Amino acid sequence: MHVHLLVLNYNGRRLLETCLPSIVEAARASRHRCEVAVIDNDSDDDSIAWLATHFPEVHRIRYANRGLCSFNQVLPILEGSVVILLNNDIKLAGDAIDPLVEPLAQAETGANACFMTAPLCWQFDGKHYEGFRTAIRWRWGLVQATALFPSHETGIHQPGPTASAGAVMAVDRRKFVALGGFDPLYLPGRLEDLDLCFRAYQAGYHCRYVPRAVSWHRGMATFSDVFGLAGCDRLALRNTLLFQWKNLRHPRHLARQLVGLPARLVLDVFRAPWTPREHRWAFTRALFGALRRVNRLRKSRWRAVAHGKAEKRFFDQFHPSRMRRYGTISSEPTDHEPSQMQTSSTAKNEMARSPA
Repeated sequence: MHVHLLVLNYNGRRLLETCLPSIVEAARASRHRCEVAVIDNDSDDDSIAWLATHFPEVHRIRYANRGLCSFNQVLPILEGSVVILLNNDIKLAGDAIDPLVEPLAQAETGANACFMTAPLCWQFDGKHYEGFRTAIRWRWGLVQATALFPSHETGIHQPGPTASAGAVMAVDRRKFVALGGFDPLYLPGRLEDLDLCFRAYQAGYHCRYVPRAVSWHRGMATFSDVFGLAGCDRLALRNTLLFQWKNLRHPRHLARQLVGLPARLVLDVFRAPWTPREHRWAFTRALFGALRRVNRLRKSRWRAVAHGKAEKRFFDQFHPSRMRRYGTISSEPTDHEPSQMQTSSTAKNEMARSPA
């Protein structure tokens, strides 16, 4: 199988120096034909020159800075059937690619077709779990995608469904293109991965968490430099509102917003005197930012189709209580889903030789 590994980069030469060698080595170790490329978002540091000198075999593709939407321009012109999308602050274990690709290589159609796979991801220290076994919950009128829900530890090494993934995911290239890729509504970024996976589920596909594939993530390495932590939080809040307004129509979800969002505005008022200036009025600012994008929301190229039962089914399937049950399932391993004991052993071995 022909597999492409695409690393998205913006002014990240130091991150490439730290992370790219592991990606190149994983590509070499795979039994598949793998090609590695860096999509550079018009960096003004020495990323391109450094790549040409140190990794001449890695393809270099330059585009204007469109965040994750840069992938939308590249995937349609590729020939391979599977593409692994990576941030520039991701390291891969040497044997990560083949288990990540395996579910996408199966000849499945309809509701059984796999659209995306996500690896087990640790923080750079190799000790703290980051994701990407993702659940969906509500918090005061806002949807929250999280891998750190109560008792999540029981399922870290258990393969199964996931609602979305973040800094690294493998996708079926043709399905990605058919779905329209990442929506520019969310630029410069945050939550576009959840939006994409939500659309994939509504189209009849599924996304799978594959803990045999191991990765490490530095986290917010580029975004925090550009926007600061407070700015990143506001982007997440703004884009959460846009995701909800774009996609959610079920009466229960509309009611949650009608009750929770005004409460958040009131909370902003009460805690303003004690909140540091950069974090003050966070939700209020995010709300006005989302309202300024209403026209873009109306013009979004993909219209919400998840009405009634389909939308409710997504939230029921990925509720933390359901995800906890997935984590405690004890079943015989199949060719594609190893037992919890096997995956636990693999992950511990990878942690011991983490390149961090």
